[in-house]
Amino acid sequence: EDHLQRVFGLGIFDDVRFSFEPGTDPRQVVIVVDVIEKSSGSIAAGAGLSSASGFFGTISYQQQNLGGNNQTLGGEFQLGTRELLFDLSFTDPWIAGDPFRTSYTINAFRRRSISLVFNGGSGENNIKVPNDDDDGDRPRIVRTGGGVTFRRPLSEDVFKRAEWTASLGLKYQHVAIEDSDGDVRPESTDGELLSFSDSGEDDLTTVQLGAVRDLRNSTTQPTKGSLLRLGMEQSIPIGSGSILMNRLRASYSFYIPVEFTNFTEGPQALAFNIQGGTILGDLPPYEAFIVGGSNSVRGFAEGDLASGRSYLQATAEYRFPIFSVIGGALFVDAGTDLGSAGAVPGEPGEQRDLPGTGLGYGLGVRVQSPLGPIRVDFGLNTEGDSRLHFGIGEKF
Repeated sequence: EDHLQRVFGLGIFDDVRFSFEPGTDPRQVVIVVDVIEKSSGSIAAGAGLSSASGFFGTISYQQQNLGGNNQTLGGEFQLGTRELLFDLSFTDPWIAGDPFRTSYTINAFRRRSISLVFNGGSGENNIKVPNDDDDGDRPRIVRTGGGVTFRRPLSEDVFKRAEWTASLGLKYQHVAIEDSDGDVRPESTDGELLSFSDSGEDDLTTVQLGAVRDLRNSTTQPTKGSLLRLGMEQSIPIGSGSILMNRLRASYSFYIPVEFTNFTEGPQALAFNIQGGTILGDLPPYEAFIVGGSNSVRGFAEGDLASGRSYLQATAEYRFPIFSVIGGALFVDAGTDLGSAGAVPGEPGEQRDLPGTGLGYGLGVRVQSPLGPIRVDFGLNTEGDSRLHFGIGEKF
């Protein structure tokens, strides 16, 4: 069964079946694998609603199993109310001749977005840049660049699921602060610098190290086990701004199976997550941590709880089935910038009068789909406000 799941998990077959035939040695059998290959090329278009991106539409192209080696070439174009994205990527899941099952992904991208550091989801107390409009304009963060990431499972048997996976990456970004007309605007209407350099354009080259330990019983709907993520990102001080920055992050999730209700069949679990991070050295304002929103502290609009040099947040959820493909969740989220809002250049969190620390709680609905659980959460917060959040996939 494990071998069948591994072959099907390649994602390039519509159907995989095993059959057995007698071998020349009566103590052995011949295993015959019958497969039906998926169509290797696909084009998709869609539209959606995300709490972080607002309304958006996407067009994507993917070519799988290039050369019969399960290599993937993909491209995506996304247009939303908060961002414009183009991404082109190539993935090789196993470098030829490598005995350790090392994979790599190369990508190039251009993203133009309204930063949640300067403009939160509620639209209140937003930071603006000057333009022809006397009221000012929301700054756009334009990132253009590319990178390569290598991943390797850390196990003696590469054909078995590894507990630990390590990654190493290199990424370059040219970052510009622009108004809606595409003109570079390094300062806000209050005279605060929004980029690290005085020009409004920065070069950010980073080396990324990561490690993941996955002990979950399911990657899509876990009810038991744990997931640990560790990450470090070190910038190389070259180019505009000569930025020397180190970003540290860690996240730990664990799941406990429970049976609090029995009105319908299906998995129930208590899910917990704690995560945090800090930035050492130089800090471009747009790289600050943001807290609040659908994947952070629900009940707050995106980025409307905190914007700091450091952060810490925790979540507790009870996940339960309701009917067929519909499930529910009760949750409590908490987050804080650990008093680090004033350590961000320009102090965008304090300019926007963000609380810095807060609690959110509420309930949600999950609808299982081919893309993963469609998540709708209604949250209340300690500031007396409420918010409806949308997303795809569980929060953790």
